[in-house]
Amino acid sequence: MFKTRLLSGILLVIIALITLITGGNLLFLVLLAISLIGLMELYRVFAIEKRAPGIVGYIFAVLYYALLYFKPILPGDTLDWFMLLFLGHLICQMAVIVFAYPKYNTQQIMAAFFGVFYVAVMLSYIYQTRILPGGIFTVWLVFVCAWGCDTCAYCVGMLIGKHKMAPVLSPKKSVEGGIGGILGAALIGVLYALAINYWGNAGVNVLSFAVIGAVGGAISQVGDLAASAIKRYHNIKDYGKLIPGHGGILDRFDSVIVTAPIIYYLAILL
Repeated sequence: MFKTRLLSGILLVIIALITLITGGNLLFLVLLAISLIGLMELYRVFAIEKRAPGIVGYIFAVLYYALLYFKPILPGDTLDWFMLLFLGHLICQMAVIVFAYPKYNTQQIMAAFFGVFYVAVMLSYIYQTRILPGGIFTVWLVFVCAWGCDTCAYCVGMLIGKHKMAPVLSPKKSVEGGIGGILGAALIGVLYALAINYWGNAGVNVLSFAVIGAVGGAISQVGDLAASAIKRYHNIKDYGKLIPGHGGILDRFDSVIVTAPIIYYLAILL
């Protein structure tokens, strides 16, 4: 089991390296595919992955990515295309519950609408961060914060963890581990900034990367626990079995999903 988990983890890192370094259309298509798979995993929890609410969700997730890609050439500077798209999605989901009544309950309709935001929109910020000026360096902070914090939190928690962070939801997570994860993510951010300044002539502000690391690390823990809460509430162990030893897309990217938009906006602000 450990060998399988290690090999699949290495494969994930290789895929991330190729897509993030290459960027552009390849990264865009990979994120679109990951978003649709993650959306299907979430919809499976609510038994709508092959039903009308889920199908409408898939369509609008693809439309969102299409709009994200073609937005720079669309007419109308004052027209909020994204708001128009989300309103269209909401109205279509409302139509599903009306014309198929009482086939679907409100929880399924809300999950279908929420899923597009939670998975497709939030994951797309990896691409949006990558295309920022200097994005080839900044985009790695998404993974540095999410996975770096997770690793540091685990190590600190194992060593000195005593006070439970969320005893009912995740008994193994401790307050000490959470703090250690935040500080660890900040430290990794500093080391990463120093490395890209030295070898990549990036010219980034080390303090800014420390702040981004700390905030991103804190938010990543919220994302991890939120994904766990959904699983516990619906009594499932993993969202899927796509990645051997790791579960599904949402099991591996639960913290990345919420970290990506935070890194994007912090990168712009700082």
